Amino acid sequence: MTGPLVRVVRSGVGRRRVQTVVIAIATMMAVAAAVVAGSLMVVSNAPFDHAFAEQHGPHVTAEFDPAKVSAERLGATGKVDGVTASAGPYPTTILRATDSSGRRPPAMTLVGRTGPHADVDDLDLTSGRWARKPGEIVLSSAYEGPAFTVGDTLTASGTTLTVVGFATSAGRSADLWATPAQVRALASKDTPVTSQMLYRFDSAGSKGAIAADRKKLLAAVPAGALLGTRSYLDTKRAADRGAAPTIPFLVAFGVLGIVMSVIIVGSVISGAVGTSLRRIGILKAIGFTPREVVRAYVAQALVPAAVGIALGVVLGNLLAVPLLDDTEQAYGTATLSVAWWVDVVVPAGALLVVGIAAFVPALRAGRLRTVEAIAVGRAPRTGRGQLAHRAAARLPLPRAVTYGLAGPFAHPVRTLAMLLAVAFGTIAVTFAVGLTSSLNEVNAVQDPQNRSPVTVFTGGPGISGGEHVPAPGTPQPEPADPAKVSAAIKAQAGTASYYGMGQQDATVTGVSGTVRTTLYQGDSTRGSYAMISGHWLTGAGQVVVPGRFLETTGTAIGDTVRVTVGKQTAVLRIVGEAFGSSGDDLEIQANLADFPATRPQLFLVDVKPGVSAPDYARKLAARIEPLGADARANSPSERDNFVVILNTMAALLTLMLVSVAGLGILNSVVLDTRERVHDLGVCKALGMSPRQTVSLVLASVAGIGLLGGLVGVPAGYALHGFVLPVMGHAAGTDLPRSVLDVYDTPQLILLGLAGLVIALLGALLPAGWAARARTATALRTE
Repeated sequence: MTGPLVRVVRSGVGRRRVQTVVIAIATMMAVAAAVVAGSLMVVSNAPFDHAFAEQHGPHVTAEFDPAKVSAERLGATGKVDGVTASAGPYPTTILRATDSSGRRPPAMTLVGRTGPHADVDDLDLTSGRWARKPGEIVLSSAYEGPAFTVGDTLTASGTTLTVVGFATSAGRSADLWATPAQVRALASKDTPVTSQMLYRFDSAGSKGAIAADRKKLLAAVPAGALLGTRSYLDTKRAADRGAAPTIPFLVAFGVLGIVMSVIIVGSVISGAVGTSLRRIGILKAIGFTPREVVRAYVAQALVPAAVGIALGVVLGNLLAVPLLDDTEQAYGTATLSVAWWVDVVVPAGALLVVGIAAFVPALRAGRLRTVEAIAVGRAPRTGRGQLAHRAAARLPLPRAVTYGLAGPFAHPVRTLAMLLAVAFGTIAVTFAVGLTSSLNEVNAVQDPQNRSPVTVFTGGPGISGGEHVPAPGTPQPEPADPAKVSAAIKAQAGTASYYGMGQQDATVTGVSGTVRTTLYQGDSTRGSYAMISGHWLTGAGQVVVPGRFLETTGTAIGDTVRVTVGKQTAVLRIVGEAFGSSGDDLEIQANLADFPATRPQLFLVDVKPGVSAPDYARKLAARIEPLGADARANSPSERDNFVVILNTMAALLTLMLVSVAGLGILNSVVLDTRERVHDLGVCKALGMSPRQTVSLVLASVAGIGLLGGLVGVPAGYALHGFVLPVMGHAAGTDLPRSVLDVYDTPQLILLGLAGLVIALLGALLPAGWAARARTATALRTE
């Protein structure tokens, strides 16, 4: 640019400070929202594949018998044809430990490694440090949270193990790690040491390729040395299944954020240039060519926008970090970060949008004749909005309010941009409220056992959160007689109702392998699963199944299936499809009366109103301990981490989108009040008070806010109705009506007012500026 053009740009940017700041802030928030939205959409695309590649995850995890193959020969298997990288051998064993509260977590795979880094399965240490000496362990990050933190302990074979860190393995090669010497010390006759080898192959994209790779390993070691292998495809399938429900959610918010960012940036820049038409006319009058005028005003828009874009990239990255951390927990993958190209594409796209938004009105102004540009730039075209002003004047409202209500009709394009901003903000709020309500309902109905305040254990293997562990060296007590325990519960003061539960592996005609079966004794309505269709158990001869069972067996509600538990077989009629019981393993629910040889393993007890559950459990425990049973009060269950993560992400993304919408309103109102500052000065001279000025400015956006709310709420409602079933299907299940129908009429009315609130909050600051403007100053302003 030449010297005069530079002076014009510098003068324009410095003279309109408020407008410059608004452009910078609006573009900053829009770019930040786009960076966050784009980052989340990127990481939701095959998160396991990206993490697996980054960590050089093992295509095949193999276990060998160290008595039949030496460590040197195992190391040589890394040179087998097709192997591109290998790691190991690592000593491995199965750890059965007791935590500090006396409960026994499921058996865990313990691997001995001297450090987290390797050519294959390069672990990501998420917190703490690596185990350096005996007595220290590193847990998989899947265990990090309420269950375990750094400093907690586990006890195994009389050895106390302290958790010193958490690490993520994309290939799920172990549940915990320790030094090799510690692993060997913890091995026993029942859990001997084996040797783990990790391999990457040049061809491992299918089951057939993995099978061929396994044959190569089998041929490279003595017969019987290879104990077993695990394919990364199984791990990938489980990880993708866990990540799939979040993808529609992230895509929905991502599209909202990106579309709103384009709308806001476009309206802000085009409005800023459009309000400068008079000054453009003056520049043309003193000799600037149309091309120079266009360049000057595009540059005036690009300077603050570039500053806002740069700040927006930084802010977007800062905001994305905690959300990516949450996403990492949801996906169970290695550390995620903002993709470098998102930080390039988003700013470039924003600059392009700014350039186009500034170029169009600047080009129009550059083509105007000088006198016409000066005349057009003073105010909106004569006659625009006159009909609206006459219609508003008939309303039984103060004149300042009716004047404001008619104001938007003078700038239909700007009004449309504000309407879209409010509508998208309302869509985000409506969708987020429905999403969090649905997720909370899912969390509530997925674990019906936790609804009862007291659990009574009859002894033997537990089925609710681990098992009671006797003191080391003492024998496992015999299970209590369920009939005697039931009688004791019934006789205990404060008992309202109770039912029994037991779990057994069963075989079902048409299903290969075993099916986990939960059997109920008594009225189990209190512990029923949410039903997608049909009804819960009401008597003997019935079975409730998940949707995947119906798909696997080709059956439907009303059909019968043959179920065998132990030595007893019963033909049961399918009466309902349950939600929340369709994990990786098939599970069905039936009546214990159909399999009388099965004993209840626990009883779920409800107490009468006013009865303290801990006091009740303590008194009942003293009564049934001689029988070999125990009672425990159930603390409120921890909210599922996945639900908490999605709720947090929804809240933060919604806040960002609402902030962007509010800034769009603020910018438009600033432009409007600056254009009408002379008119406001006239109104003030005629006696309009500061309070009436505020009413006028707020009224100018009130109608837009209400209309935006009326448009946004149905759209948000429809988005929720579309995304939630997609999330459910991605997780392999339909959703019950209680999860889908979470909106009620009063809530929808309040959400409709969200558009009005967004508009008023966005206009509040410029309304205050207009009210404080001195009359003489406003009259002199052109």
